[in-house]
Amino acid sequence: MIYQGNAISVARDDEGIATLTFDLKDESVNKLSSAVVQELEQALEALRGESDIAGLVLASAKDAFIVGADITEFHGLFAKGEDEIQSMLEQVHGIFNGLEDLPFPTVSAINGLALGGGCEVTLATDFRVMSETAKIGLPETKLGILPGWGGCVRLPRLIGADNAIEWIAGGTENRADACLSVGAVDAVVPPESLEAAARDILNRARSGELDYQARRTEKCSPLGLDAIEQMMAFETAKGYVAGKAGPHYPAPIEAIKVIQKGAGEERARAQAIEAKAFGKLALTDVCYNLVGLFLNDQVVKKKGGQYAKQSVPVERAGVLGAGIMGGGIAYQSASKGTPILMKDIKDEAIELGLKEARKLFAKQVERGKLSNEQMAERLSNIRPTLSYGDFSHVDLVVEAVVENPKVKGAVLAEVEENVSEDTILTSNTSTISITRLAENLKRPENFCGMHFFNPVHRMPLVEVIRGEKTGDGAVAATVAYARKMGKTPIVVNDCPGFLVNRVLFPYFGGFSQLMAAGADFQRVDKVMEKFGWPMGPAYLLDVVGMDTAVHAGEVMAEGFPERMGSLGGAGSEGKSAIQVMFDNERLGQKNAKGFYAYEEDKKGKPRKVRDEAAIELVKGIAESGREFSDEDIIARMMTPLCLETVRCLEDGIVGTPAEADMALIYGIGFPPFRGGALRYIDAMGLESFVAQADELAAELGALYAPTDRLREMARNGERFYQDAAEA
Repeated sequence: MIYQGNAISVARDDEGIATLTFDLKDESVNKLSSAVVQELEQALEALRGESDIAGLVLASAKDAFIVGADITEFHGLFAKGEDEIQSMLEQVHGIFNGLEDLPFPTVSAINGLALGGGCEVTLATDFRVMSETAKIGLPETKLGILPGWGGCVRLPRLIGADNAIEWIAGGTENRADACLSVGAVDAVVPPESLEAAARDILNRARSGELDYQARRTEKCSPLGLDAIEQMMAFETAKGYVAGKAGPHYPAPIEAIKVIQKGAGEERARAQAIEAKAFGKLALTDVCYNLVGLFLNDQVVKKKGGQYAKQSVPVERAGVLGAGIMGGGIAYQSASKGTPILMKDIKDEAIELGLKEARKLFAKQVERGKLSNEQMAERLSNIRPTLSYGDFSHVDLVVEAVVENPKVKGAVLAEVEENVSEDTILTSNTSTISITRLAENLKRPENFCGMHFFNPVHRMPLVEVIRGEKTGDGAVAATVAYARKMGKTPIVVNDCPGFLVNRVLFPYFGGFSQLMAAGADFQRVDKVMEKFGWPMGPAYLLDVVGMDTAVHAGEVMAEGFPERMGSLGGAGSEGKSAIQVMFDNERLGQKNAKGFYAYEEDKKGKPRKVRDEAAIELVKGIAESGREFSDEDIIARMMTPLCLETVRCLEDGIVGTPAEADMALIYGIGFPPFRGGALRYIDAMGLESFVAQADELAAELGALYAPTDRLREMARNGERFYQDAAEA
C-alpha cells in the first residue's frame, strides 16, 4: 500500500501499475470535500516518491465515480471572500496539474457518475475509459458558477470549443456513447470490463502505441483556432446561450467568455482566467441562492427517502377520473413502471385520458427518448376500466374527479368498499380539506392528499397532505409512490389550500388590489416576469382558469376570513378583477379569453394576444388611475406571498424553510435564482421586510400585516436560514 487515507487509497501491483481508489468512508457517494482534496495531494505526493511506477489508474469503489465537490462547503467558503476563493482554486489547480504532470501515463476508469470536480479530475488524466452505464458532465452553471478546477481549460482542448460550450453552458450529464463520439473518453466498455480496459490503455501507452505526452501537450497548449473560427465558435454561442439562459443567470455566458479568453493561452494563464471568473460569480446573490436551492433539494430528498424506507411498496395503482388530469397521472405512473387502472364512468372520458397518455408517450418517441416498442409496452401499463372489478388488487388509488367536496366524498366512500383493507386512498384535491373528505371513510388512517400540479408530466412537485386522522403508513406509501413516479413529494399538514395554493392566493390578492387601484395588468405581468416569474399574475390566472381561481378564492376566504375575506382588491363595483372576468365568462385559456385573448400558434398551442375588451373591463372596476413604480408593484405582489409562507411555517403546515421554499419553486415557478420566499426575506433583511409590510398594511389591510413572531425575529436579527454554511 502506497497511501491510505479516509477517502483515498493507493496500491501498486506486480507490474508496477498503481491504482488510486476513491472510497469516502461512511458515505454512499464520493465527494471532493476540502479534506478529500487534501488527501489527493498527499496521495500524489506519495506516488511521486515511488521509483518504479509504470502507470496510474484512477478508480472508484462506489457506484458513482465522484459526484462533484462537496457543495455543503460552498456557502461557508464563499462567505470568506475573493482572496480565500482564489487561494482554494490555486491549490486545487496545483494538485490537478500535479496529477497531469506525473512521470508516467494515467487513466481514469469511470464506472458511474463523474460530475463537476469529479469530471474535472478525470480531465487531468491522459486517458479516460468509461462504463456503458456511466455519465459525465460539468453542471456548475446550474449553481451560478462555472467549472473552476480546470474544466473550462481542459475540456475545449479535448473535445473542441463548440462541444465544450454545449456541455458547460448547458450543464448537461452526458451518456457514454455521446462522450465517445466527441472524444471526451477513449473507450466505452461493459462495467465488468472497465478495469481490464484501463490497464490495456496503460500498457499501450507504455509500449509507445499511444502517445500520452502528446495528449498532455495538447491539453496544456492554446486552442488551435484562428480569428474567424474563434468568432464563429464564441460569438454565435453567446447569442444563443444568452437567449436561453435569460438575464438572471450570468454563469453560462461567463463560462463562454472564459473559454474564449483562455483560448490563446497556455495552461497556467488560462487557469488564472478561469479562477478569476469563478471568484466573481461565487460572490453573486444568484450563486448564493442556487447553492441554497441545491442544499434545500437535498433536505427534501433526504426527508422523502426516510418516509419511503418505512413504506410498503406500491406495485399496482389506480386513478379515478380519466380526463386530462387522470390521463396525466396514468401516463406518469405507467412511464415509470407502475401499472395503473384508469377508471371513469363514461367511455368518452376514458378515451380522453388514453388520448392524453398516448400524446405524451408519442412526444417521447419524437424526441428519441423511447422506441415505438417501448411506447407500446409502457402504454400497456395503463388499463382503462368502467368498473371496480380489479381494484381489490391495487395498493394505492388516486382520486382525480371534479373539485367538489360532495362528489369527491361519495367517490372515495365508494372506492373504499371495493379495495382491500390495506389499500391507501389519496385525493388529488387542490383546496378541499383532507380531514373533511375523510369524514365518510371507514379507514381514515389509510387516506391522505396527493396533490399533483398541472401539467402532471412537467411539474415536479407533489404535495402529500396529512389529515387529522391520516396514519404514518399512508403518508409513507404516498411519498414512496410519488418518488417512484419521478416526482418530488413534500409532506404538509391539512389546511385550506394546503401549502402552495394557500401561499399563491395572497399573491393573487396583491394583484387584485393593484387592479382596484388602477394598475395596468399588462404592465404588472411584464414587471413580475422581469422579476423572474415564468409568467405574470394575469397570464397565470388565465392558465389556471378563472372558474378554478374563483372557487379556490372562496375556499381561502372561508378558511382565513380576516386576511382573505375577499382576497382584497374589490374595485368600484365591489368586485375583484378575477370575479369580473368570471362573470363575463372570460375563463382564460380554456375558452380562449381571459385577461388576454388566445390564438393557436403553429404548434397548436395557445398564444396570448392583447384584448381591448379585457382592458376595458378591468378599467371599469378601478377606483383610481394611480401610477405605480416597478418597485411598488413588486412589493405589493411579493409581500403577501412571503408573509403567507411565513405563516405556513409558523402554523406547522410545512416542516422546514427548505421544504417551504422548494415547494414554491417546484409548484408555482417561484424564481429559482431568488431561492424561495423565505430566502428572499433573508436577502432583504427581516427588519426591512417587516417595515415594508407594515407600511403596506396601513393602506391595504391584514393581508400585508407581519406576524408577531416575524417581528420578534426581525428585532433579534434572526434569519430563516441561520447558518450560511448549513443553509
